[in-house]
Amino acid sequence: MRLLFAPLLGLAALLCARAFAADAKSPPPAAEPVWESRLERFDEGTYDRQVEKMIATFERATGKKLVPGAKKKVGLKIYADSGPGMATPIPLVKAVMAALKRRGFAHGDVFIVGLNALRLRMTGYLPSLVSEETPFSGTPVYVLESGRYYDKVWFYDSPLPQRFDPIFAEKQTEGVSPTTTKDQDRKSFLATPLFLDADFWINLPVYTDHPTLGINGALVNATLWNASNTARFFRSPANAPAAVAEMSAIPELRQTWMFTLASLQHYQFIGGPFFNSLYTRSEPLLWLSNDPVMLDSLVRDRMNAHRKREGFVPVDEEIRTLEFAETLGVGSTKTKAVRMIAVE
Repeated sequence: MRLLFAPLLGLAALLCARAFAADAKSPPPAAEPVWESRLERFDEGTYDRQVEKMIATFERATGKKLVPGAKKKVGLKIYADSGPGMATPIPLVKAVMAALKRRGFAHGDVFIVGLNALRLRMTGYLPSLVSEETPFSGTPVYVLESGRYYDKVWFYDSPLPQRFDPIFAEKQTEGVSPTTTKDQDRKSFLATPLFLDADFWINLPVYTDHPTLGINGALVNATLWNASNTARFFRSPANAPAAVAEMSAIPELRQTWMFTLASLQHYQFIGGPFFNSLYTRSEPLLWLSNDPVMLDSLVRDRMNAHRKREGFVPVDEEIRTLEFAETLGVGSTKTKAVRMIAVE
C-alpha cells in the first residue's frame, strides 16, 4: 500500500535539517519568481496573447518545455465550485489549451479536471442540458465526484494532526461519522489523472476567502478539491490547514505540477466560498508561478486590504494553512520579498 503523507519524523527531520543549515550559514534557496502580465481586456484574444507570452517566458527562464512527453497528455485543474460568477475564466482555459496545441498536443490530449458535475455544467465546462453546447467540444472533462478517478493505492492519511499544534489533538475526533470505520475516516483518496496520466498539469484556480481554510486558491484547488472524503476536514476544521499543507507537499503531485496560472479577473474577499457579487473585485492581472504559497499570500494581502476598507476583520490569523505549507517547503509567505517580473 502506498501512503502519501508527510510522517511526523519526516517533519522533524526537515526542521532539524533547516536548523543545521542556518547554523552553517548556508545561503537560502532562491525564491521562485512570480511573472505578471496586464490584461487590456478579459476577452479570448487578450488572454491568448498574454498566456502565450507568459508560457514562452517561463520556458526560457526555467528551461522546461511544455511539449508532449511519454504520456502525450496534459491536465488542467480548474475551479468551478463557487458556481457562475466565480469560476476559472473560460477564455483563460481556452488560451492555455491553444498554447499547448501550438507546442504539439492534440486537441483530445488536453483534459480538464473539475470536482462537481452540476457546477461544471452551470459554469460552461460541461454541455448545457438545454442546448447541449459547450466551448470545450471534444475535450475530456473528468468529474472527480463521479468516483471514477480515485485509486485505493493512492491516498492521503492524517492520523497525527497534532504535529503542527497540540490543540489539534483535542479536536481530532470531533465530527467523525459513526457509520464509517476509523480507517475510512482517516483516508482521502487522490485523483490520479493529474500525476499518473499526464506528462504534467497546470493549476488554474480562482480566489475566494474560506472560513476554515483562510484562502481558497492555488493550494486548495490542487489538494482538497482534488481528493475524496474531504468533508471530514470541515467536520473537524482544525485538521484542514494541515491537510492542505501536507497534500501540497506530496512528491508525486509536485513532480508533475508545472505551475499555477491565476487570473485576477474576479476574486472575492469575504463571504466565500459562496459567490457574492457585493464582495468581489477585479484586477487586469495574470500571474504565473511555481510557488503556490506566494500566490495565495499575495491574494491574502489584497483580501485583507479590501476587508479593512469595507470595515471587516482580516482573514483569521489562526488559520495557518500557508504557514504550514511554507514549513514543508512548498513555497514562501514572505510577500515583501516577492520577485515580481513583468511580462510586457
